[in-house]
Amino acid sequence: MDEQSTDSAFAGVSRLRGQVFAALAKGASWLGILVLAWLLFMVVVDAFGLPAASVGWYLGAAVGFGVPLLAYGAYIRRTRPELGWIAVRSTIIPPGGLVLAGALFILFLVFEPVHWLTYYTVGVLPAVAVYGHFASREDTRAPLFATAVGVIGLGLGVFVDAALPVKPMPWASLVWVLVVPAGAIIAWREATGDRRRQATIVGLTALGGVLASFVGPATIGVTPDTSVILYVAAVLPVGWYYGHVLAADRSAWPGLLAPGVALLAIGLGITLGDTIGATGPDPVLDWQFLTSAPSTIPANAGLFPAMVGSVFIITIVALVSFVVGVGAAIYLEEYAPQTGLGGTITRIIRVNISNLAGVPSVVYGLLGLGLFVNLIGMGMGIVLVAGLTLSLLILPIVIISAQEAIRSVPEEVRQASYGMGATRWQTIRNVVLPRAVPGVLTGTILALSRAIGETAPLLMIGAATTVFRPPTGFASQVSAMPLQVFYWSFHQKSAFRELIAPAGVVTLLVVMLSMNVLAIYLRNRYEQQT
Repeated sequence: MDEQSTDSAFAGVSRLRGQVFAALAKGASWLGILVLAWLLFMVVVDAFGLPAASVGWYLGAAVGFGVPLLAYGAYIRRTRPELGWIAVRSTIIPPGGLVLAGALFILFLVFEPVHWLTYYTVGVLPAVAVYGHFASREDTRAPLFATAVGVIGLGLGVFVDAALPVKPMPWASLVWVLVVPAGAIIAWREATGDRRRQATIVGLTALGGVLASFVGPATIGVTPDTSVILYVAAVLPVGWYYGHVLAADRSAWPGLLAPGVALLAIGLGITLGDTIGATGPDPVLDWQFLTSAPSTIPANAGLFPAMVGSVFIITIVALVSFVVGVGAAIYLEEYAPQTGLGGTITRIIRVNISNLAGVPSVVYGLLGLGLFVNLIGMGMGIVLVAGLTLSLLILPIVIISAQEAIRSVPEEVRQASYGMGATRWQTIRNVVLPRAVPGVLTGTILALSRAIGETAPLLMIGAATTVFRPPTGFASQVSAMPLQVFYWSFHQKSAFRELIAPAGVVTLLVVMLSMNVLAIYLRNRYEQQT
């Protein structure tokens, strides 16, 4: 009895300790979440100038914004609850298209559309045609031939671009490079096997792009090329989704009214707020802030060159880290020896990769300075050095996440592929990688979201905290959003510290959260497919 009582007492003490530890851990987690949420709330308040608004403005805005949305939500829930997701998607697509339009605008502002026209026509289009030809015959060499044709075409594009006697208008180049491929994708998804209908869809889509180049300048005052970008990124996806929903169920039209209700609510909220309230918000984060260069005057300061620099840098980081990281993970999991001396070396490499994932980011900045600037002789603070340095930073994370994704594929699947006569590479390409894609993409995008917010490595390689022109190539001097925010946060003028820096923080957070949402979406989609 004494021993049983002693065991019961020890078990009770252990259980109590576990409960106390779980409660402390949960409390610490919630405390951290609440503190972070409060800090983010204060940053958003400063970025949008909410303290400048009166109580009457908030009251009017709440009534005008809330009543239409609540009424519409109650109607959908009571009459057609199955249309809820249609309403959500139709509301998300337009702002998502505007974000995509902004990214394309930056891209084509830096690289002229005529260059894209040349390389697309000479390199990309022939490669796609070759791939489609061989894939239709179920020829496994389709990727090889398409890659060869694409590389040769891109090489020829350099000479063709320089030899063009007449440069087409930018909007015409965008119609060919963006609108026609978008129409081809819609035709392929909506009219499979019907060549006449596919041609009609592509033709009408291209005609819409041409009309947009004339209608946009006349109605909203933007340039023809900007009108084409807005058409292909915002108008076309909305029209496609609406047509797809109505073609499946014409009675689903109430769910498609959600964007109009949201716009009505926003307009009504602003109108009532301005009518009832004495003053409204004085936002810093507006269109002028996103499209202007930095300035010594707070009212004229903008983030545009740093945004373009971040796009350049993250493009290099994505290409380098994905190719090298996934390739290294494939080798370590599928080809590297696991026993003997080779196995020991493999284990040492894996341990070191795990250790490198925890090295402070400033160390990678010093590595980039020593390797790319001092040893190789690249320029300080240029786009290429910044991209390669941040690639080294996230490479261990990409390798580890890709290893885990590849390792999660059941061994029975590999053995079944081998049993069907497939080679090791065929098994990896056709069996392992498709099932590992969700984990690989999720880990890569989350690593990229970390890289886009890094400051210390860029400071170590000599990147400028402020530049007044966006980069035009990989050898241009570059700044990035976190660097610009870092400079503003220590500015001698209080307006930069208290207003401009929070606007930059919110912009950076929106980009990072968008990348995280994209990672979740891709993971769920590929998990459903696999």
